[in-house]
Amino acid sequence: MTTPEEERRVQDAVRRHARTRAFAEAEGVISAVLADPGVREARQRVEAAETELGMELEARLQPFQDRYDQAVAEGYADGLAGLCGGKHGRWGRICVLPDGHETSMEEPHWGRNGEGRPIAWVGSAPDDW
Repeated sequence: MTTPEEERRVQDAVRRHARTRAFAEAEGVISAVLADPGVREARQRVEAAETELGMELEARLQPFQDRYDQAVAEGYADGLAGLCGGKHGRWGRICVLPDGHETSMEEPHWGRNGEGRPIAWVGSAPDDW
């Protein structure tokens, strides 16, 4: 006969196993979709458009990047706290515009990509994408 503690541990292990298996299956499906040539072509076109728009907006929005860089260098938490939450973590993008800019300024998110080039994008993705 099992104790309630043993039963709880078995149930927890089963839940962890099911969750791990579901995540592994989802990653497999996502990888297959992202490997599709049509999806890859679409992503390249989107990235090219985001880079082009980022370069077009650079002259006007560079002061926001400068403020962000200074706040990071100085560890100025209040300066960083008022920034937009828009980001694309996997691609190294952090929006350097003020929070709420999408509605008040009617601007896309803007910042620099992982290679340091200006980039603009619409929408956000979780950090772990």
